[in-house]
Amino acid sequence: MTKSAGFVALIGEPNAGKSTLTNRMVGAKVSIVTHKVQTTRARIRGVAIQGDAQIVFVDTPGLFKPRRGLDRAMVAAAWGGAADSDVVVLLIEAHRGVTKGVEKIIEGLQTIAKGRPVALAINKIDKVKSDVLLALSADMNKRFDFAGTFMISAEEGHGVEALKNWVAGLMPEGPWLYPEDQIADLPLRMIAAETTREKLTLRLHQELPYQLTVETENWEERPDGSVRIDQLIYVIRDGHKGIVLGNKGETIKGVSVASRMELTEFLGRDVHLFLKVKVRPGWLGDSERYSEMGLNFKDSKK
Repeated sequence: MTKSAGFVALIGEPNAGKSTLTNRMVGAKVSIVTHKVQTTRARIRGVAIQGDAQIVFVDTPGLFKPRRGLDRAMVAAAWGGAADSDVVVLLIEAHRGVTKGVEKIIEGLQTIAKGRPVALAINKIDKVKSDVLLALSADMNKRFDFAGTFMISAEEGHGVEALKNWVAGLMPEGPWLYPEDQIADLPLRMIAAETTREKLTLRLHQELPYQLTVETENWEERPDGSVRIDQLIYVIRDGHKGIVLGNKGETIKGVSVASRMELTEFLGRDVHLFLKVKVRPGWLGDSERYSEMGLNFKDSKK
């Protein structure tokens, strides 16, 4: 059989389920998932195999109205992911329907979709009745000429296989882009940093998760097969440092344990994780921090 390989961009509003769907397609956790919006910052590539097709799913940051530089860079990364792909899948939430944000994305698709198929995936189908789903599907297909419409639950897995088969059939012929056993196109240092950021996001409230970033400062392979990982958590205020540390260091201890356990499972070996919190008031305007996140600093200025 002839091999094929290509890129599928998952786009949509924040919290539409793009990261959950990426992880479901890949069969492993490659993208961080939390209940908070705008968790995904960079384009994260998860690699899946379906028959003779290798599908690289690009989990993009949610498309929303940017308020600050980091937001602008995230939105540019999302549209860039769509423009570079072979197929685009627009994810919308069944119970939220056609929001202003979805209307805005459809506008943007008119330009970006030229020459590539775009599918509609209506996610979280368990939250509404079938007549609502059918009406939403009809409404969306009036607004845009989708090449396919899929009713899915990324969390439960319903309908996901049909979508995976469909995109697999659209992959261009050619050799696979990654080794068969590779599930993500992200440096391990970045996966480790994202894992810790997820644990922080789950524990912290309101705006703080958006005002911190995590970087892997040092990665040391030990002779016994284990790995030592040193990470820096950048925050913008002294007060934030106290919140991240928690009473008697309880919060950061809990984050460290949760992150270490997940990384141990992911890497299949012992992990020694050391976290430090550093106050850096201007990190949101620091080009180096953007590079570490896989974002283009120039996009934050547009």
